[in-house]
Amino acid sequence: MARLPVMGDVSGRVVRTRVVLGEAAGRRPVADSARVELAEQTDIGEALVKGLVRAQLALAVRLSLVVVAGLGALPLLFAVAPAVGRVEVAGVNLPWILLGFLAFPFLVLVGWAYVRWAERNEQDFTAVIRGPEA
Repeated sequence: MARLPVMGDVSGRVVRTRVVLGEAAGRRPVADSARVELAEQTDIGEALVKGLVRAQLALAVRLSLVVVAGLGALPLLFAVAPAVGRVEVAGVNLPWILLGFLAFPFLVLVGWAYVRWAERNEQDFTAVIRGPEA
């Protein structure tokens, strides 16, 4: 059986060679500045979070105005034009249909829109934090 030659000095001792990869330290990903700003709660990180909160608040205010205008205008319409309030559809007065039955699907639709747009705001915020590589 043949033996493979072993690197070493003349005395037969095995000489160990240490391999150092100098490039490994240079390849480490640089920490994303936006993430660091959030983690360390600096002024910039606070401004990023305030921007998200401001966007969510603006969305909530806009949709609240839609609800107030949509549902608040109906009683005003019936007060201004009482003849509209006396209209019957399938034996039921129009105010009962609009305020009693159709208001709930309207509110569900507004709630669905709020959730969808709020999630989009959060996705935009996350995209800013992750940076262009994501």
